[in-house]
Amino acid sequence: MMRSPAALACWLALSAGGLGLAPAALAQPGTGSTHTAVVSPAEQTGQHCAAHTDAALRLACYDAVFRPGAPDPLSAPSISTPRPEVPPSADASPTSEAERADITPTEISTATAMPPPGSALSTFWELGRRDKRKAFVVRTFYPNYLLPLHLTSDINRQPVSPTRGAAPLKPNYKAVEAKMQISLRVKVAEDLLLPRADLWATYTQRSMWQVWNQADSAPFRNTDYQPELKYVVPVPDGLSVLPGGWSWRMLEAGFAHQSNGQSEPLSRSWNRLYAGTAFEKGELAVQMRFNRRPREGSKDDNPDLTRYIGNTEIQASWLPGQSTASLTWRLHPKEMKRGSVQLDWTYPVDSQQPQGLRWYLQLFSGYGESLLDYNHRQTSLGLGLTLFQF
Repeated sequence: MMRSPAALACWLALSAGGLGLAPAALAQPGTGSTHTAVVSPAEQTGQHCAAHTDAALRLACYDAVFRPGAPDPLSAPSISTPRPEVPPSADASPTSEAERADITPTEISTATAMPPPGSALSTFWELGRRDKRKAFVVRTFYPNYLLPLHLTSDINRQPVSPTRGAAPLKPNYKAVEAKMQISLRVKVAEDLLLPRADLWATYTQRSMWQVWNQADSAPFRNTDYQPELKYVVPVPDGLSVLPGGWSWRMLEAGFAHQSNGQSEPLSRSWNRLYAGTAFEKGELAVQMRFNRRPREGSKDDNPDLTRYIGNTEIQASWLPGQSTASLTWRLHPKEMKRGSVQLDWTYPVDSQQPQGLRWYLQLFSGYGESLLDYNHRQTSLGLGLTLFQF
């Protein structure tokens, strides 16, 4: 930094006085002559402080010399003229101690603060205030996928039910078919009855497609339609913390209707009321649901349905990173030999685009992969792609 002649003279005098040196011959500002008179350090520095034309610099110079307990001139910070303010650039960062001192603690904490780790359940069901998004916006629900290769151990060529009898035999049905699912949801009411509680409407459609069966012109073997109303209640913060790092996240209650839209003897349907809850620990989430089926009397297409597919669902979902996995167990406490187990796994086709297309693998074993197969046991393996998620 360049100093004016007066400031330079003042600094030299301060240095000489601080070191206890003998009187020096110092050049007067603006002249070529020198002084040879003997003066004390205070007098010498005081004279040169008076030479400052800038009032702020002159006062600072006097304070440095005459203030009680003034620091040694050599260790005192140098006096410099104020810098013109320069607008900071977007990518500029402080490089000097003085510039770093200008940053307040509030600014530092704001710039470096990181949000707490997100909860998959909270984000999906909008359980927290900061998770809330607008109502009447369509979003995905269950996975949306197309499995062009779906191989089963025992294709159901002649479905049967106690009240509708046996359907005509389909000898050309192939064990290799396609399976696809479309599932959407929309929030229809926010903060309903209880704080942060929301009402959702969902729709899921799942089809079994004999796409490789050219003899029968590739028919859709079965399609299940499932509209649903779901009331989701977040667990209050004071009750959500559980031992072992687990969190109790939500309660749910709802009504669902499921049918395949076919005529007799292939007609299948049922209604159910349900209640459930969900827990979470890091990357792992566990959901449990109990279904209650109202009696339908003589109009029931499949009165023994829950004895095969179960009335209880337990699902564990794991999100370790780019891949996702879920394991679903459906059971009936009185029919433990029936029910089903299903494993779903996904991984991005392009690891740089995890929200894009994903490979989808599904393994199923038990009863009820579709409504038409509710009392038909099989093991199947499907491979394909997710269609979309938002």
